[in-house]
Amino acid sequence: MTERTSGFTIRYGHFLFKYRNTVFPIVLIALLAGFRPVEPLGDARLDFWMDILGLSVALLGQGLRVLVIGLAYIRRGGRNKQVHADRLVTDGIFRHCRNPLYVGNLLILAGLFIVHNNPWVYLIGGAFFLYGYHAIVAAEESFLLDKFGDDYAAYCRQVNRWLPRLAHLTETLQGMEFHWRRVVAKDYSSAYAWMVLAILLLAGEVQLRSTWPENARPMFGLGVALAGITLAFLVAWRLKKTRRLGNVK
Repeated sequence: MTERTSGFTIRYGHFLFKYRNTVFPIVLIALLAGFRPVEPLGDARLDFWMDILGLSVALLGQGLRVLVIGLAYIRRGGRNKQVHADRLVTDGIFRHCRNPLYVGNLLILAGLFIVHNNPWVYLIGGAFFLYGYHAIVAAEESFLLDKFGDDYAAYCRQVNRWLPRLAHLTETLQGMEFHWRRVVAKDYSSAYAWMVLAILLLAGEVQLRSTWPENARPMFGLGVALAGITLAFLVAWRLKKTRRLGNVK
C-alpha cells in the first residue's frame, strides 16, 4: 500500500520530477569526476572483475527498462514537466512492480558506482539518488491516489513499490506483444548516455593504471566500443527523425 509521506518529500519529489533531466546528470557527473576511482585492495585483477560486475548490473537495469518500454510503456515525463497520467497502467511489467523504470535506473546507477568503486561515491550518490527517487515516487503516488482513488489503492495493495514480484512473469512475457520500435525511439538516448559514461570511466581507470604504449590495446578496444555505440545512436536518431519507427506512443 501507499505509505504516509511528509509534505517536504512530496514537494521535493515534484521539484526533482521537473528538473531531474538536469539535476541528476549534473550530480552524477560531479560525483564520478570529483572522486578518484578506487581499485579494490589495490588489485588490478580484482578491479577488472568489479568492472565486469558493475557493467552487468547496469545492463540488467537497461534490460529491465527495455522490457518495461517494450511491453507496456508509461509516460514518465509527465505533462509540461508535471506529474500526469491519462490512465492507470497496471499491465506488462507494471503487474509485477509499480516503478520498474526507476528500478532499472537505480540498477544502472549502481553499476556505474561499482565500476568507479569510490566509497564516497557509494555513500553520497547512494543517499542522493535513493532519496531522490523515493521523493519522485511519493509525488507520483500522491497524484495517482488523488486521481484514481480506490483503483490505485487496490493496485498498491497487490503490487510492490520496488521489489519485483516474479510470480506469473512468464505469462506476462508470453501474453503481450513486444514493441521494439518503441524501445528504440524512447530509450536510445538515455542508453547511449550511460554507456558513454561507462566507457569514459573504464578509460580513466586504464589511464590511471598504465601508460603508453602499455595501455594502447585496452584504449583502442574502448575506442572501438565508443564508435560502435555512437554509430548505433546515430542510426536510432535518424530512424526516429525520419519517422521510420512509426507513430510511437
